Amino acid sequence: MHTVLVIDDDPGLAQLLGEYLGARGLRVMTATSGPEGLDRVAGGGVDLIVLDVMMPDMDGFEVLRTLRRTSSLPVVMLTARGDDMDRIIGLEIGADDYLAKPFNPRELLARVSAVLRRSAAPEPAAAALTAAGIRLDPERREVTVEGAPVELTTTEFDLLRALVAAAGRVIPRERLMEQARGEEWAAYDRSVDVHISHLRRKLGDDPRSPARIKTIRGVGYLVPRDKE
Repeated sequence: MHTVLVIDDDPGLAQLLGEYLGARGLRVMTATSGPEGLDRVAGGGVDLIVLDVMMPDMDGFEVLRTLRRTSSLPVVMLTARGDDMDRIIGLEIGADDYLAKPFNPRELLARVSAVLRRSAAPEPAAAALTAAGIRLDPERREVTVEGAPVELTTTEFDLLRALVAAAGRVIPRERLMEQARGEEWAAYDRSVDVHISHLRRKLGDDPRSPARIKTIRGVGYLVPRDKE
């Protein structure tokens, strides 16, 4: 049974989500502030966080920044309705997905389930993938660049895996998120671009002239093959 931590200063909503997700096979813990949520994460046993942006004292962005200093734990953010900037900032910091309030609990469950599936370890014996100085181990979900380890979020890892697996071939930007997640997924185009920008920074790629993840203008993205 996976454990989901809901961090939201609205106790009524937290209780509602706890009851809904709990009735569908998930163990749910709640926290009504950022510091309380971080304390619960430090105690261990959390598989995914549902994190509200708008909280007093310590908002969701600050919670996520603090979390990302030490953890790649999957995070689904709850943002203000129609506020694209909240979504973009969350993705830049390292959120794996986002959902605008008010939302249908069934949609939240679908997104939580999808992120948990993607973060689960793949079947053993999956071969390591290499290209452009990147080594990606699907079994261990580990990435190194020129031998140095790189910490990625679940979504970043899956996007990079899709690109490295297709090294030498362009993946259209509108198909990249779908291929990374292994299912039909209606993603905002900007979310893909934000994830790629974040990946480039973590991989040490020069954003003005990237060598590891190239932009093929008007088409999509490409990771070059290793030179023979």
